[in-house]
Amino acid sequence: MRLLLDTHVWIWAMLEPSQLSKKASAALTAPEHELHLSPISTWEALVLAERGHLKVHGSIEAWVRSALRALPGTIAPITHEIAILSRNVVGLGTKDPADRFLAATSIVHDLTLVTADGPLRRCKAVPTLW
Repeated sequence: MRLLLDTHVWIWAMLEPSQLSKKASAALTAPEHELHLSPISTWEALVLAERGHLKVHGSIEAWVRSALRALPGTIAPITHEIAILSRNVVGLGTKDPADRFLAATSIVHDLTLVTADGPLRRCKAVPTLW
């Protein structure tokens, strides 16, 4: 299975793995699964730190770089099609730009989004796992 990690899933996997559901945790560690991360998650982690919602040892930039190296995955690139679709995902009950980009990324790259986020999980257009 090809998985796209929501930002909080990536952060929890790095800092608080006990926050992950059993199904999500098993999926992230299964060797047959491909893990993907969007640059939007890097941006969102930086924003969370700026707002005081994410605390790490040292600088957030150093933590992000280290977490990216530790993740055995690949980049899910942002494309023009993703930008366009992010504004038009049918049934997505959120206006959060990061969530909209992740939903569109999941659809365009044919990835299953690993998320605990209710609006994303309820969106029929986005395949999810939790």
